[in-house]
Amino acid sequence: MDIEKIRLYCLGKPDATESFPFDGTTLVFKVKGKMFALLNLKDKPSISLKCDPEKAIDLREHYPSVLPGYHMNKRHWNTVLLDLTVDDALIRSWIDDSYALVAGKLPKKKK
Repeated sequence: MDIEKIRLYCLGKPDATESFPFDGTTLVFKVKGKMFALLNLKDKPSISLKCDPEKAIDLREHYPSVLPGYHMNKRHWNTVLLDLTVDDALIRSWIDDSYALVAGKLPKKKK
């Protein structure tokens, strides 16, 4: 899945925003101010996504392109190398999962 497709998919989520809060190469997607995806635009593009801890381990065991979250809580975040070895539908489903996990934890007044 290419970067622009991921960008548009993430922005298609309700209340999703994008920004570069850390540097000029890490595009961050948030829902109501909380991060649900970080897209690394450097030499080796990747996306970091929040994940259920048990599922995170399972994904890392089954997909060589799925690694513990880079600069993130490795228990709750995975980094997926965008090296074309993972099907686009899987990446979209992992984005959906990450968004749902983050949006589901928002306080009621932000929902």
